Amino acid sequence: MLRQENYETIQIEKEGGVAILRLNRPERLNAVNGAMHSELMALFLDVQADPDVRAAVLTGAGRAFSAGGDFGGGSDMRSKSGLTMMQEARRIVDNLLDCEKPIVSAVNGAAAGLGATVALLCDVVVASRNARIGDPHVKMGITAGDGGAVIWPLLIGVNRAKYMLMSGDLIPAEEAFAMGLVNKVVDEGEALNEALAIARKLAAGAPYAVQTSKTAVNKFIKAVSNMVLPYSLAVEEVSMRTADHREAVQAFQEKRDPRFTGQ
Repeated sequence: MLRQENYETIQIEKEGGVAILRLNRPERLNAVNGAMHSELMALFLDVQADPDVRAAVLTGAGRAFSAGGDFGGGSDMRSKSGLTMMQEARRIVDNLLDCEKPIVSAVNGAAAGLGATVALLCDVVVASRNARIGDPHVKMGITAGDGGAVIWPLLIGVNRAKYMLMSGDLIPAEEAFAMGLVNKVVDEGEALNEALAIARKLAAGAPYAVQTSKTAVNKFIKAVSNMVLPYSLAVEEVSMRTADHREAVQAFQEKRDPRFTGQ
């Protein structure tokens, strides 16, 4: 069951068979800290288990969807062991793909790294015109391992996906739509309203038919994930122990460009 008391960093609302799931660290652009990482692992299991929910909308509080991993000073993300973090990352992807109920993402601003992965793994992606989407893991000296290598090639093709993952660039919503990365672009401030309209439409459909239609497609995505994710998470964990990653974190905290050495 989806219960607010089980979540510290995600705000839960339920109305008319639709759950609104709001990443709720607006002061950090909803960057994923250790608590949110664990809560994302549980979130989609709770959506699936809640009999009052027939569809869900995932969005961010404030002016961003999610800025990705929180590497700022004071973050507890680095307190998790690499193995624990990678196990949780695998379960976030698996639990999202295994959830049979439709999930619509309302990308109301920047969606980066894990934030982009989670948004794009949802069944329908609505982005506001001010949104920017990308996977800048490499800019932190880290392999783009937590699901980007699964979903980006399926949505935009392998060459575009490789460039986006290797460059770490963020692209505006209109370009993301032209690529096929998102389903719909709406005016700034309207992403949640449009996502809710879509979620309500799906929730009003025949549950078995809607959910099994989604599940059939997700089996294809899951097959790709089962092939790609073990490798990408393993090399991401290795990359988090490199000098280049330590340099990127320090440079981020000092607000300067990193100097990568290949170590």
